[in-house]
Amino acid sequence: MTDVSNQKRISASLLKCGVNRVWFDPERIPDIQNAISRDDIRELIDDGAIRAHQVKGVSRGRARVKIAKRAYGHCKGPGRHRGAKGARNPRKRQWIQKIRAIRKTLVELRDSGEIDRHMYRMLYRKAAGGQFRNVAHLRAQLEIMSGRMK
Repeated sequence: MTDVSNQKRISASLLKCGVNRVWFDPERIPDIQNAISRDDIRELIDDGAIRAHQVKGVSRGRARVKIAKRAYGHCKGPGRHRGAKGARNPRKRQWIQKIRAIRKTLVELRDSGEIDRHMYRMLYRKAAGGQFRNVAHLRAQLEIMSGRMK
């Protein structure tokens, strides 16, 4: 092939890409050889004799397959675990989920009239102190307390 490296360099600067992305139409090589000014090359770009190849990306296909598998529990075994015991689900996050569920239940019980404002405040403070393991434990304690009150 004839030497068109200078045209390739000029084309790259006009197309705002690297020289390796510049494509010359094999049928129009003689025209490209004769193009010595930037204006000549601009005309060839407008004609479609010179183009820039599309940027190659990294496919997300394999990643999507892996995410789909993880959604139904695969690829999550002990061999995949990295970090300490609390790294994947930290204690603080566990506490936040637990206390939000308990407090939401307490609000529902108060609004429905099952517990009065005084009882709500007392249970709220106990929950904050970590007295209840979960919502079921809170309800069990409530049953015991209501049994004593009768």
